[in-house]
Amino acid sequence: MNPVVHWESVSFHYPGATRPTLSTVDMAVPEGELCLVIGSTGSGKSTLLRTVNGSVPHATGGTLRGRVRTAGRDTAAHRPRDLADVVGVVPQQPADAFVADTVEEEIAYGMECLGVAPEVMRRRVEETLDLLGMAELRARPLTALSAGQQQRVALAAAFAAQPALLVLDEPTSALDPPAAEEVLGAVQRLVHDLGTTVLLAEHRLERVAQYADSALLVPGAGRPPTLGATADVLAEAPVAPPVVELSRLLDWNPVALSVRDARRRAARLPVPVSAPPLATARERGDVVASARGLTARHGPVPALRGVDLDLHAGEVVALMGRNGAGKSTLLSCLAGLHRPRSGRVTVNGGDPARQRRRDVARSVGLVPAEPADLLLADRVDRECAAADREAGVPAGRTAALLAELVPDVPGAAHPRDLSCGQRLAMALAVLLARAPRLLLLDEPTRGLDYPAKHRAAGVLRRLAAADRCVLLVTHDVELAAQVADRVVVLAEGEVITDAPAAAALSASPAFAPQVAKVFAPAPLLTVDDVRRSLLGGGA
Repeated sequence: MNPVVHWESVSFHYPGATRPTLSTVDMAVPEGELCLVIGSTGSGKSTLLRTVNGSVPHATGGTLRGRVRTAGRDTAAHRPRDLADVVGVVPQQPADAFVADTVEEEIAYGMECLGVAPEVMRRRVEETLDLLGMAELRARPLTALSAGQQQRVALAAAFAAQPALLVLDEPTSALDPPAAEEVLGAVQRLVHDLGTTVLLAEHRLERVAQYADSALLVPGAGRPPTLGATADVLAEAPVAPPVVELSRLLDWNPVALSVRDARRRAARLPVPVSAPPLATARERGDVVASARGLTARHGPVPALRGVDLDLHAGEVVALMGRNGAGKSTLLSCLAGLHRPRSGRVTVNGGDPARQRRRDVARSVGLVPAEPADLLLADRVDRECAAADREAGVPAGRTAALLAELVPDVPGAAHPRDLSCGQRLAMALAVLLARAPRLLLLDEPTRGLDYPAKHRAAGVLRRLAAADRCVLLVTHDVELAAQVADRVVVLAEGEVITDAPAAAALSASPAFAPQVAKVFAPAPLLTVDDVRRSLLGGGA
């Protein structure tokens, strides 16, 4: 079978870098495969993907040695526009690449550039809208879409051109679990039915590992990548989904890649199905923020409908729900950035929408969906120093927080040159240095690997223990299982669930973490819960 992508002794240095981002890449991906690209945050996954369409080095600069051939074309001799007919690319931040005004126009734009006949273009637009369940969005302005909806539009635009190879960089990171399943189902149909080759980089491996034909591990630090069967690669990888971590804990060989496989193997384990939840809820303090009868709109579109919510010191609350349910709007109201149509918001006894921004910033910290909006300096070390001065903390505090979240971020790097996960960690460190009483996080683990998420969870738990409140909007059910005391679920702008995390996550087919699905009805949410349960039961 002919390879669609072939790297031959490839290495790559970014301008000014002290060591190569990629080194000794010598492998090939055959046609018709879904290849999962994995690795730690900042390991070079995105760089490897960009070599496929020539963005590295044509758009980035730097030195590329060796040869990359895509669909038989040497990327050194073909710029990205010369490969657009055979490679469809969806970047980490798809909204940055939008060129049209509406959903339908964006899906058609790539085909217009390729000279696709109008009648064929119209048919493909309709087929793509149906494939991704987006027909009702066709006329919507791109600026009016949620982050998850924008990502689905970018996927649709890449699908519609029908390239031989799709390159997807974190395609489900901004999607709720049901929407992610829809997208991955569409990807599988392209692979299985149409023979499309897909290179897919993803940190939320629990969503995609079971579908991948192979896995490509990018280890970082200039070490050569490895390519092999998904189970074999994940068995030894430094990043792995919960079912693989469970397999390692219980010495399952080969490792489980799906909940179904793990559930069958776990049926013989002595896990106490009637045990109480293993996580002990932290004692809640006083009310830090509250909403009463909160309604909000974006133009004619209702976003919140009569929301009542209390947030207490000493707790971490996960705010979940489908894309477009109103989660980010609720965060904006609590931060004083969006004035509600009716109802009342109180944070630390005052209305944030009526206070000066400097006064609100002392008590409320918001990390938005695009964390780079908070980063103003031209170097990481200068950003950290400015954050220390602004927060009035000892020099080096922000840098220490950043190193705890994501180690080895170069101080001389420009914040906007960092990976998506590193930028997020940078924004988190800047806000955590101020230690606001209420911390609002919009998708705080997008682009972070499992170890980085575990470290972030530790930081959030320590903040809660220090009499602060954390409200995080997330589609990451595994993070919610790790860190949340409560889970609040929004649907169509209304609160439909407000319950302790163990009860809320275990009861929801859509939002249950992998371990909960494996051991249902036992109230176990994480691999650590299983470890404690088995040890406590004498296993």
